[in-house]
Amino acid sequence: MVKKCLSLKELRLLVVDDDVDTRKILAILFKLEGAKIITVASAAEALKVMLYFQPDVLICDICLPNEDGYSLLKKVRTLSQEQRRPQIPAIAMTAFVNEEHRAHALLTGFQRHLYKPIDLKLLVHVVANLTNSVSNCNFN
Repeated sequence: MVKKCLSLKELRLLVVDDDVDTRKILAILFKLEGAKIITVASAAEALKVMLYFQPDVLICDICLPNEDGYSLLKKVRTLSQEQRRPQIPAIAMTAFVNEEHRAHALLTGFQRHLYKPIDLKLLVHVVANLTNSVSNCNFN
């Protein structure tokens, strides 16, 4: 039987979250999935990383110190245009769970809006789907 399965091998991910435990958990999760991951705690750090690390996906908390995830994404989009790079798919992670916040995240340019606490399986599926990282796997 041939079944579609996810593969994040060699994907480059940037996670921006001010919570150290969230960063650690996501780093372990994605490393186990074969991805290359950098985690940072602020928008300013993320912008610095963007200069040398070209992520395939940005995973970003909305509530960050000094500058929120919405503002960060706008700057990332501007940087991509200036450097003539394709737009990076972006996932908003937030404790803001109402429809208004979801709509605002999507209007700002995030492709997906996921609620905290994050369902790790769902997050892996969303990353894989955003990057078309699906391969055929044989199961006996």
